[in-house]
Amino acid sequence: MKVALMGQNGAGKSTLFKMLVGDIKPSSGEISVNRQLVVATAHQVISPADMELTVEAYFRKSLGDVEKHELERKVHTTLDVVNLKAPLDKLIKDFSGGQQARLLLASALIQDPDLLLLDEPTNNLDYTGITHLRDFLVNYKKSVIVISHDADFLNAFTEGVLYLDSFTKKIEQYAGNYNDVLEQIALRIEREQSLNARMQRGIQENKDRSNFFAHKGGRLRAVAKKMREKASKMESEMVDVRKEDKTIRPFTIPFQENLSSPHVKITSFSAMVDHQEVEKQADLLIGKNTHLLIIGPNGIGKSSFIESLVNGSAQGVSISPGVRVGVYRQDFSMLDYNDTVYESFVKAVREADGKIYEQEIRSVASGFLITKEYIHAKIGSLSEGQKGLVSFARLVLQKPGLLILDEPTNHINFRHLPRIAEALDEYKGIMILVSHVYEFVAQIRIDEVLDMEK
Repeated sequence: MKVALMGQNGAGKSTLFKMLVGDIKPSSGEISVNRQLVVATAHQVISPADMELTVEAYFRKSLGDVEKHELERKVHTTLDVVNLKAPLDKLIKDFSGGQQARLLLASALIQDPDLLLLDEPTNNLDYTGITHLRDFLVNYKKSVIVISHDADFLNAFTEGVLYLDSFTKKIEQYAGNYNDVLEQIALRIEREQSLNARMQRGIQENKDRSNFFAHKGGRLRAVAKKMREKASKMESEMVDVRKEDKTIRPFTIPFQENLSSPHVKITSFSAMVDHQEVEKQADLLIGKNTHLLIIGPNGIGKSSFIESLVNGSAQGVSISPGVRVGVYRQDFSMLDYNDTVYESFVKAVREADGKIYEQEIRSVASGFLITKEYIHAKIGSLSEGQKGLVSFARLVLQKPGLLILDEPTNHINFRHLPRIAEALDEYKGIMILVSHVYEFVAQIRIDEVLDMEK
């Protein structure tokens, strides 16, 4: 059986996976898993502690105490399945985000699980990687539960959906694929709202008649009492309408003021070819209100190039002085996980102009569904999707002159993506974007393209 686990950002999808494998215990209720069942998870991201491991040491954590030759055989076999060539002595941190995504999947597959749990497996994967993973899952003979916001990917192999409702804290089960479920949910909401509308009319009629008879006195007071009781009973029988997932409000990322002619000039860059660094020439001058898209397959060095732009180490790149850089990294390393969300917002505002406007911070937070429930929560305690929304809110408060985004769709609920694409499309500063999601990029104005493979 292959099913998708759906739900709003922060509903608890990843937490449910952790409970299934026994990493955490439920605070109430029970989760029963057959002890003979082998369950393995491909998480969203590789933990920071594992980044310093070699490929061999990373897989040994999954395989335990096995002979070296047996470990090597299993690792090479599994890496072939995920279409990745990886020297056993290479450090995990030296792989690209897309390659790390394949390592995550391989670390789960090497355990030969009866139940495979995949948490946003398409994040960071290029088109070739997503196609390979999709075909693999279509032909996979064991059970799979997948968390993903990629409708086309899910529709290729899922047979049902488990929907984790963040409002009722219950799991709803549906037959069919992703699109079928959205249609079923819409029909259910329509039926529930129609039933409640009829019930509400009956409740109001009984209340009005009860008030009328109550003032008549005598026996009619008993009639009024019965009508009030009937109205109360009808109110208790009203259906709790399933609340639809909220969508972030439309937003604008303001452009840094008082910049006359900001620019980024790229004359050369480094790319990885067969695990070797190669210098390539370029001739790009990107000015205000110009959007650059950087493309290339997983492992070519896109994220490394982006990082060199951010930290100023790129040899063939010059950025005009005074430009404030706003960054969205795919691993959220621009966030301090020890900060609360509010503290992170204050830092962004101070970086922009130093003036703290409480009302502005609260308004921006609300627009990104950052409610009072977690505005004072530590960033490290948030779900990956919530971290993504916090990151976009920080960019709004930061007001950058140069906006650099590395895979900004990762972990984000599909409902939010059109709003994010609209904001990026309208951004008036310099923007450099890396994204493998063609549908998302197609909604954004792109003025220049840097193909790192050519």
